[in-house]
Amino acid sequence: MPDLKDTMMINRTVGAALVCAGLLAPMANAQTMMPEGDEMTMGEMSHAKEHHKMHRHGPIGVPARHQLPKGKLVLTYRYGTMEMSGIREGTNDMDANTLVTTVPNAFAALPGQPPTIRVAPVSMSMNMHMLGAIYAPSHRLTLMGMLPYVEKSMTMRTCAGPAGTTVLGDNTSTSNGLGDIRLGALLALKKTPKGSARVGLGLSLPTGSITETGQMLSPMNTRPTRRLAYSMQLGSGTYDLHPSLTYETGKGALNWGGQVRGIIRLGENDEGYRFGHEAALTGWLSYRAAPWISYSGRAEYRHAGRIKGRDTNIAGPSLGADPRNYGGDYITLYAGADMTPRRGLLKGQLLGVELGVPVYQNLNGVQSKTDWSLAVAWRKPF
Repeated sequence: MPDLKDTMMINRTVGAALVCAGLLAPMANAQTMMPEGDEMTMGEMSHAKEHHKMHRHGPIGVPARHQLPKGKLVLTYRYGTMEMSGIREGTNDMDANTLVTTVPNAFAALPGQPPTIRVAPVSMSMNMHMLGAIYAPSHRLTLMGMLPYVEKSMTMRTCAGPAGTTVLGDNTSTSNGLGDIRLGALLALKKTPKGSARVGLGLSLPTGSITETGQMLSPMNTRPTRRLAYSMQLGSGTYDLHPSLTYETGKGALNWGGQVRGIIRLGENDEGYRFGHEAALTGWLSYRAAPWISYSGRAEYRHAGRIKGRDTNIAGPSLGADPRNYGGDYITLYAGADMTPRRGLLKGQLLGVELGVPVYQNLNGVQSKTDWSLAVAWRKPF
């Protein structure tokens, strides 16, 4: 049973522009771990003064960060990708031979199941395409909606028989389709010449599939079709709240701020489980090098809880089949840039990019590690 998804449990949820959010951590809800993205970054973009204001804003990976002027509409497209590899227990790396000879199989009591893990993760990737629309009915209120399309791929290495380290072969499983649609609102609390504060609330809808299947390579050299691991599913299967609180300020060409946000799962899904609740704290500093370009750096801490419950159709000698191998604590550093071309076909539009590299991962159980994530964004104001 594939497992490599262990580390991705969203953020998208961080949603759909967060969506997936974020995305990014374990791929258990890869949507929530992907850099979620700034759904609100293009408010003032119709003339030079407004361009100047836009570039005082922070990185594209911070969701629910900026409000639009009354009557403004912005269309967005965002691409996010995340790569995972390797094996870790808590904060300690583990090799595949140790995994398949010492880590117990959670389903060993079932007929035909080996005593230890026999299928080791090699790599996992997730790509997410997100279309979004943002509209401000008033100066204090901004509304948004995001539509994600998710692609996941996981390669696993199967060892032969019930014991030993003899490699039988590799197997790659894929899933793709609509993710969890997200709706949200952002309300300005306070805005002064020195800074601004705002509160956000999003709701993700369970539109992504949680019954994806794929062909496995078993230790007995058979290829049954089974339900894929939790991290390979396309959605959470639950209605999820995405609250956030943001404050930012700046001086001259510098802008800095912070945000606290979370994901609250509202109940159990139809398959008998829910992903863990999440909480994240991020802070950033950005520098406007020119009226049309700015650079940013930020740090983020994220906590994701374990899966609660279990899908009885997901079982086998792999890490991803065990709900205990999801969630953990993560610290990630990001570097990014955004620009607004002043001429040509893209004049007045926003292009942004942000690269994330984890510097600390304390994982629940045994999981795959996140290597890096990348987000690219385009926005067009009307």
